[in-house]
Amino acid sequence: MADKRDYYEVLGVSKSASDDELKKAYRSLAKKYHPDLHPDDKEAEAHFKEVNEAYEVLSDKDKRAKYDQFGFAGVDPNYGAGQGGGAYGGAGGFGGFGGGFGDVGDIFESFFGGGFGGSQRSNPNAPRRGQDVRTNMTISFMEACNGVKKQVKVQRYDSCPDCHGTGAKAGTSAQTCPDCHGTGTVKINQRTAFGVFQSTKACDRCGGKGKIIKDVCQSCMGQGRVRTVLNREVEIPAGIDDGQTLKVSGAGDAGVNGGGYGDLNIKVTVKPHEIFEREGFDVYTEIPISYMQAALGDEITVPTVDGNVKYTVPAGTQTGTVFRLRGKGIRRLYRTDRGDQYVTVKVEVPKNLSKKQAELLKAFNDSLEGKNKPGEKGFFDKMKELWNS
Repeated sequence: MADKRDYYEVLGVSKSASDDELKKAYRSLAKKYHPDLHPDDKEAEAHFKEVNEAYEVLSDKDKRAKYDQFGFAGVDPNYGAGQGGGAYGGAGGFGGFGGGFGDVGDIFESFFGGGFGGSQRSNPNAPRRGQDVRTNMTISFMEACNGVKKQVKVQRYDSCPDCHGTGAKAGTSAQTCPDCHGTGTVKINQRTAFGVFQSTKACDRCGGKGKIIKDVCQSCMGQGRVRTVLNREVEIPAGIDDGQTLKVSGAGDAGVNGGGYGDLNIKVTVKPHEIFEREGFDVYTEIPISYMQAALGDEITVPTVDGNVKYTVPAGTQTGTVFRLRGKGIRRLYRTDRGDQYVTVKVEVPKNLSKKQAELLKAFNDSLEGKNKPGEKGFFDKMKELWNS
């Protein structure tokens, strides 16, 4: 305990850090030290646990307030045992009395039975759910549109197959702790300025579990869990977007004391497409057409995420015109309805015309000048008036 680092120092933030700053720092460090990226690296694993512990306290408003006021003793009732009373007592004991109180939480517990502030020590034998496991996956644009099945491979903690999570060698079981006789706690007497008080603390021999393992399982070294590789097929749903996270329930770390498995969270990255762009569940694309198609109208082929479709471009279509294909967008997540596709027309101007072609085009243009819209002046007529004014 004496070597514990300040939680703010662990996350690399100031004491006035906001919730968003805490979350950003935690995500960065958790990713940096995640066991999946550093298999069998005990130092990285220790840093990962330290970061999780710091964020668990500082992200909780009540715990953070207690930590800011009392330090580690405010969030860990066991902190400071044998260290002169922790944050509450100091070297001279509680309130300046000479006798020294040790852990003031034990004294309040002896009077009220609930510990300092009514807190209770957690039950070490209670089932605890396993941690979530995170990984990344990259898929194509069309796979995101239509859905796809992919193999995912991640490292996680699984229940030990030899001891089935008990931590004891096969054929044996944990035995009752001789020091606490299975209660998980032992009574201690404390001499104080008010006399001798009796309190309880977690049994040092069994760690408060009330039982000890004499024959440890050699596969998991008594931990009940082993590091394994999960190779599993997952179904990516149609409509998933770049940056979204897919949760696979029960595919994370195994729990402790019979607790359930955590989840596998897969962050999906979608590669961009050559001609399609996505906004929500709508799809956008640009279609080039010839000068003649724009002028006279034509039936053109338009690519969609489901394949090519036919669309009739009306005569006189201008470049930049947008038309809409209803229901030709991307399917909404876990639903049957879909977004739309928006197609922008781009009229291609002919290049490298021959002299004859240029003359014909000029003659054609001269015949149209002033006739674009009946009853209205043409573009060139308006320009001539502007120049002559």
